[in-house]
Amino acid sequence: MNIHEYQAREILESYGVRTLPGKVAETPEEAETIAQELNCPTYVIKAQIHAGGRGKGGGVKLANSPIEVKQHADAILGMQLVTPQTGPEGKLVRKVLIAEAAEIEKEFYLAILLDREISRLTLIGSEEGGINIEEVAAKTPEKIIRAQVHPAFGLTEFQAREFAYKLITDTYYRSVIPNATQLILSLYNAFTECDCSLVEINPLAIVKTDDELDIVALDSKVNLDDNSLWRHSDIADMRDPHEEDPSELEASESDLSYIRLDGDIGCMVNGAGLAMATMDIIKQNGGEPANFLDVGGGASVEAVAHAFRLILADENVKTVLVNIFGGIMKCDTIANGIVEAAKQVELNVPLVVRLEGTNVELGKQIIAESDLDVQQAEGLSEAAQLAVEAANPA
Repeated sequence: MNIHEYQAREILESYGVRTLPGKVAETPEEAETIAQELNCPTYVIKAQIHAGGRGKGGGVKLANSPIEVKQHADAILGMQLVTPQTGPEGKLVRKVLIAEAAEIEKEFYLAILLDREISRLTLIGSEEGGINIEEVAAKTPEKIIRAQVHPAFGLTEFQAREFAYKLITDTYYRSVIPNATQLILSLYNAFTECDCSLVEINPLAIVKTDDELDIVALDSKVNLDDNSLWRHSDIADMRDPHEEDPSELEASESDLSYIRLDGDIGCMVNGAGLAMATMDIIKQNGGEPANFLDVGGGASVEAVAHAFRLILADENVKTVLVNIFGGIMKCDTIANGIVEAAKQVELNVPLVVRLEGTNVELGKQIIAESDLDVQQAEGLSEAAQLAVEAANPA
């Protein structure tokens, strides 16, 4: 689950991560009031959407007075903000963060994430803050540092301090090392205790306040593991349905794993690995999958019918490929779900079904005896070929 920047600030601040004062506003008048309360020389107004690169799209502005803050907020609120991460359709801005602007001395990048190749949490840092870390990795990979966290011991204070010294190499800024060490430890605590999948600060900045140097998180991003939200009802309440694809949100409410893609072959599969393999073989045969959809290992007839409706709701879908390997999920359950869905939703595209495993013959019989126009395939390769041909008859 993704959350907004202002929500990420709230979580990190509760763990002791230093930020600059700021509040979120939903109207220009509210933005002006917040600026008056902050009463600082310079303000930053930041659009709140689930995407990076907001500044490039005009979603981040500086102001020198509450009146100017109101003017910028009025321009940003309600705009369809297009960034490199939103696609050409952009995202509607419903909230803005009003915060004190900092006198920045130096910017860094800092993140904690799970390195799936080694199955360990990993610290990633760079002196090149404020820009895309992917760009740094591509052009100057030597400027990225990493540190693995041992699962048995967690992140130790010594390791956090060592990482801080490697990140902040300029001796002029060494006075902030103790604060940087504590900030890194706080980030780790937030990551583990909130069941995060990513905590990113970009930029992490050394700022000057009252002629003293300090290190603060100027922009933060927090992604959370959906499977753990039952442990964090307060965080679950931060979900913004406006920022999510309606079909994906609907799928999550039915415990279905669904991601919309740009192709025209709808896929319904049980098991994430088999779903990935299905999409791969569709592409190998010259087709494009319209979605990733995993109905899971023990879905009911109702869940299968719901999954079918989600696929057919996508106007780009020209054909549907159902690929089921029956283990816990029995083939006759899938077959009944398909028949039930066909009764509820007008099936106006070709349907290709490949069943294998538990109760496969019963499942095939249910499909064959229905009134559905279905092509049944004996293997995955044949199923993919049939689906691609059905989607592109020419």
